[in-house]
Amino acid sequence: MKIAVAGGRNKADFLIGALLERKHQLSVINDEETYCSYLAEKHGIPVVFGDPCKEYVLKDAHILSYDVMIALRPNDADNLTICQTAKRVFGIKRAVCIVSDPKNVPIFQLLGVDHVISATYMIANMIEQSSTVESLTKLMLLEDGNIALNELRISEADKAAGRKIAEIEFPANSIIACVIRNGSMFVPNGQSVLMPQDKLIMLTDRASQEKAVQAVCGNR
Repeated sequence: MKIAVAGGRNKADFLIGALLERKHQLSVINDEETYCSYLAEKHGIPVVFGDPCKEYVLKDAHILSYDVMIALRPNDADNLTICQTAKRVFGIKRAVCIVSDPKNVPIFQLLGVDHVISATYMIANMIEQSSTVESLTKLMLLEDGNIALNELRISEADKAAGRKIAEIEFPANSIIACVIRNGSMFVPNGQSVLMPQDKLIMLTDRASQEKAVQAVCGNR
């Protein structure tokens, strides 16, 4: 995959290393000359020096029709400009950026940025979900928060303990993807019996999440 990484310091350094390990083709743009030299020497790749908000700098990086643009500047407005220019002018298929202000997440999505990442926004969502679904062990939100991946551990007092999956009244758009028991996993079917200490990996949509967890755990 062809990926452009614009701006950033430690985040860019870590991300570049991770992407190179996965054999992606990278184009890196940074507006700090000394940091460009550092990145180029450490990772063994050319790094373009310049302001990635400028169209001519992105042109120098030869990113035409790349697959992904990742904008890591500390200024949210800069990252929006980079993403929009990458998609509009250079035909980049997907744009990803970080934001400091969580209020910018839905705004940037409306303005065409495919994935907007805010640590504050993600933490707030996690707290909200955990407070409304107290029995949740772990939660990951996928597809911009529309799909929830839930990890639950069955206790002896739970509603589903000792019952077949077919006997449990799950809401629509929810499924137990796998069961982990004694360190081994299996894909269950309707006749599989859930046992205390089983760990369930369950996929739901956001609307069904709380009812699906309650179907397994009851009101613990």
